[in-house]
Amino acid sequence: MNSPTLSPTVDITVAPQPQRSQWAVLCVLIYFMLLAVSIIGNGFNTMTSGHAEGLFEFASHPVTGLIIGILATALIQSSSTVTSIIVAMVAGGLPITLAVPMMMGANVGTSITNTIVSMGHIHDKREYEKAFQAATIHDVFNVMAVIIFLPLEILFGILEHLSGLLVSWMHSDTAVAVGGFNPIKAVTKPVNEQLQWLLGDLSNGYAGAIMIILGIGLIVASITFLGRIMKALMVGRAKSLLYKSIGRGPVSGIASGTAVTVLVQSSSTTTSLMVPLVGSGVLTARDIYPFTLGANIGTCITALIAALGITGVMAEPALQIALVHLVYNVLAVATIFGLPWLREIPPVFSAALARQVAKRKILGVMYILGVFFALPFGLLLLSGFRL
Repeated sequence: MNSPTLSPTVDITVAPQPQRSQWAVLCVLIYFMLLAVSIIGNGFNTMTSGHAEGLFEFASHPVTGLIIGILATALIQSSSTVTSIIVAMVAGGLPITLAVPMMMGANVGTSITNTIVSMGHIHDKREYEKAFQAATIHDVFNVMAVIIFLPLEILFGILEHLSGLLVSWMHSDTAVAVGGFNPIKAVTKPVNEQLQWLLGDLSNGYAGAIMIILGIGLIVASITFLGRIMKALMVGRAKSLLYKSIGRGPVSGIASGTAVTVLVQSSSTTTSLMVPLVGSGVLTARDIYPFTLGANIGTCITALIAALGITGVMAEPALQIALVHLVYNVLAVATIFGLPWLREIPPVFSAALARQVAKRKILGVMYILGVFFALPFGLLLLSGFRL
């Protein structure tokens, strides 16, 4: 009777060791992400000498900013990375007004990942239809959110005003300081100063460009590995939370989607996890609909963490654009899912689209290339001709 107890005893004693090392790596990666954000911000400041508006004249129209956000996220396949870069760009002088539609575009662009995952079921017509609907329900929701909120933002600036109000309530430049000591600035400043010293012989334009490239490379690498470490640490708990919450109602679904995405730091991961479950018939597209919306909210945590790396006079704008992402997603869920006549559009439209794609499978590839690349790139060229 004693032998069955030996195996679990051994497992319990050896498991904590790799956990401790993984948590240490997690802390290092978070530091690198904060460092990368500060490097990008300093790079933009250096390159533009404080006049970033001129650098971003090509994105002076909100629709152009939206398209840039879509294309960048579709290419990188990580809204967390793109939104963190946008936070750093704002810290470097990019006006909030131009950054808001870029954040909206990042939401649309991130939908490409689970749509690509649905292609894994292309061998079976029935599975492919269900998987494609599960993937595109996210696409339709995010496009609807843009259609509703981009005109409101252009006309009234509601996201900018609401996020500004939140910043005024919660932020001060000494928010993370203790007795005038800012720990984030203290740990990132030496590296930034050393980098500026190494690039001291170059002109501001070249030095700033090199810092931006290094910062973007570092932020992509740190977020990529951060997601992997978080999944390794949390995936068991995330799956447990998922299976307990699905089917308990929309509020539970939204809450669990938010929580799981915060844990794994990737909305692409959590929404893509749903697609095979629907394709195989374990769940339906309507079952995972609220969970997908929660993933939109949970992914905002990365931009908020990135904003912590900004200090000084640009700390408030950086925090504000991170809050724009959160406010936008919360309002979109409350509006679209909260109103019954709007709530039904994503599942109904995605079901109709999935039926057509299942009949002619090439339409799935055409959909991905057209919606996420050809259409936005074409609109970007047309808007460029007008500027």
